[in-house]
Amino acid sequence: MAETPSTMLPLGTSAPPFDLPDTVSGRSLSLEQLKSDKATVVMFICNHCPYVKHVLSGLVRLVHDYQPRGVAFVAISSNDAKGYPEDSPDKMKQLAARAGFPFPYLYDQTQDVARAYQAACTPDFYVFDPALRLAYRGQLDDARPGNGKPVTGQDVRAALDALLAGKTVSPDQKPSVGCNIKWAKTGGR
Repeated sequence: MAETPSTMLPLGTSAPPFDLPDTVSGRSLSLEQLKSDKATVVMFICNHCPYVKHVLSGLVRLVHDYQPRGVAFVAISSNDAKGYPEDSPDKMKQLAARAGFPFPYLYDQTQDVARAYQAACTPDFYVFDPALRLAYRGQLDDARPGNGKPVTGQDVRAALDALLAGKTVSPDQKPSVGCNIKWAKTGGR
């Protein structure tokens, strides 16, 4: 497995807007519709990445713990589905049902949203404050396939706990590591 780290978009960056099809509901959803006045988490994931598979159940637990507290979550897959058919919208919908996603799973076919967020890997996490300014970006926690560390979500949880308490999120943040975004041959990075 080749590891690709997050690019670490500068803290304070305004959340790039998007309007993408949700593979779960079939509706088009925008950041404006999905955002929360508490905190908004944008996650770049995909179906086939072993790093995403490793954290999936912990990710769903995290969402179940924080959605009731007013935090909004959305997952986006930006992988080239032609080159990686397991990441196609139909397969995304199947994974969302199988894993019990309590959040929308959007498909970024043009990969424009991934570029706007400077997403580099899956999984990659972005936590925005109530004004949609970037407060945290990077890893879910220290767990990686094969390293024996438990999936706790501690890094994203700490950021969310700080925001929900009206505190500043620690700027000491670690990049996520995972599979690189699978860029289309005609418009990649």
